[in-house]
Amino acid sequence: MIGYPRHVDGIRAFRVDAPWDADLETRIRAAQEEGRVPDVLLAGGVHVGPGDPGALEDVAVTPDELEQLLAGRRLPRWVIAKNPLGGGFVQTKALMRAERLTTVCEEAACPNIGRCWSRLTATFMIAGSTCTRGCRFCNVATARPAGPPDPEEPARVADAAARMGLRFVVVTAVARDDMPDGGAAHFAATIRALRARLPEAKVEVLIPDFRGSWDALETVLAAGPDVLNHNTETVPRLYARVRPGARYERTLELLARSAAAGLRTKSGIMVGLGERTHEIDRVFGDLAAVGCELVTVGQYLRPSPAHLPVRRYYAPAEYPALAARGARRGLAHVEAGPLVRSSFEADRVAEAAARPALV
Repeated sequence: MIGYPRHVDGIRAFRVDAPWDADLETRIRAAQEEGRVPDVLLAGGVHVGPGDPGALEDVAVTPDELEQLLAGRRLPRWVIAKNPLGGGFVQTKALMRAERLTTVCEEAACPNIGRCWSRLTATFMIAGSTCTRGCRFCNVATARPAGPPDPEEPARVADAAARMGLRFVVVTAVARDDMPDGGAAHFAATIRALRARLPEAKVEVLIPDFRGSWDALETVLAAGPDVLNHNTETVPRLYARVRPGARYERTLELLARSAAAGLRTKSGIMVGLGERTHEIDRVFGDLAAVGCELVTVGQYLRPSPAHLPVRRYYAPAEYPALAARGARRGLAHVEAGPLVRSSFEADRVAEAAARPALV
């Protein structure tokens, strides 16, 4: 199990208000060998771990949180979503089925589905429910799609958004590498349908990389979304394992072209796949350098035993620390939390970019 690389980072540490005892130190060291926890600073200044105390950046972790990480439980409590299945959930599900629409909330097994659907919000997934990529973290089905996208789907998306009373609409899609334009024209048609039906609404699109076809990207940009999102997903070192069909440099160029076109540009990464703190820092810097303003950061959760394993779970206090790192690297807003996903409260996150970042 790889998590915190020993003798490499020398940065992250947990500060825990708990007294030292021999059993606790033994369990901490065993968890450190497996990469589940970094250096730990206990009450009274006791340091457990290989790092240089003067080089550690510590975050406050409660004794209970430390115990959950030491126990190696499958899911710490803070990554278990509390999903109320109220009337709004039932209403949203019924509408999606009536309009024959797909949502990424369902296909990607998003942990926030109950929360969002109960608030009558959802992320529409167009161009089918089968993806041509085989990303090893993603729950969306992989195969060659059966035929082109439904040309009437954009109108159905707009109709559903109107019936839900949405003022901020998020649209994503499976990768359609079987199509010459990667599905770009279908994205553009959906944006135009939303503009016609809901002229006051804001539209965010979460797009694939179109295999580096900048003509396809231009088709989407010309349709005029308010926010263009393309996920970075992980650090460059892990791309071959996590995103074998993608290229880090191509992701950066796509985001740079979006920003150059004047669009509010957004990306997202997962944590818990074996990345290192300094590698996340580099990604933040690269994203800021190409004009990306908004970044989401959330815990990777394994959809099934066939997917990549979780290398470690981040403690709750690590997310504000990551957001602060992003702000220092020049990002307008970093939305970070255990259950944050690309479209998490997208309207609020988009508005946050207009406010000064807290460093």
